[in-house]
Amino acid sequence: MCVFCEIINGNIPSEKVWEDELMVAFKDNAPAAPVHVLAVPRRHIESANCITGENSAIVAHIFEMIPKIAKSQGIDSYRIVNNCGKQAGQTVQHLHFHLLGGVEMGDKIL
Repeated sequence: MCVFCEIINGNIPSEKVWEDELMVAFKDNAPAAPVHVLAVPRRHIESANCITGENSAIVAHIFEMIPKIAKSQGIDSYRIVNNCGKQAGQTVQHLHFHLLGGVEMGDKIL
């Protein structure tokens, strides 16, 4: 079982900031910004390459919740990042979105 599935199932501790029937959001244990939350579907979806008509409503739900999660963390300006595949930096093979904020990021992505 993947590490995010273990976190979702409560087998690995995490600092959860949002949880509902479709998703869990928790603080990243190696934050890249003052606010760094991972938004993860409860259903195991390996990567953005695996989003289909059958599971895209879960992804839509995550994006509907991200503004609420950001507000709960005290930010209204943020960046959302998804790494898809090893060369792009995906280290956990479970779809997740990084919600980053709390610092001036500028316009440069890399």
